[in-house]
Amino acid sequence: MSATVLSIATMIALVILALALLLSVVRVIIGPSLSDRVLALDLLTVSAMGFVGAIAIRTGLTLYLDIAIALALLGFLATVGFARYILSRQLPRDAGAENQP
Repeated sequence: MSATVLSIATMIALVILALALLLSVVRVIIGPSLSDRVLALDLLTVSAMGFVGAIAIRTGLTLYLDIAIALALLGFLATVGFARYILSRQLPRDAGAENQP
């Protein structure tokens, strides 16, 4: 009985997460600004982590949890990198020279 409930719950979670992945890919493609695209990539990473976690629960293999942790670290670093890129585009070229003595 509980195995059936777990199987149904993980299948529902996988369907919802697949839909979230699809919608975030669409947002990456048609995002009107760079900030929207970066946010959609962050959502894509979080949705992929959830997808991998649901597969780990469904199969019972803990190796998938290691993959989800690595994906979380890469997603965080990518978000920080994109944020620095966006900030560097908004600053004028000689803004760093004003702080130098």
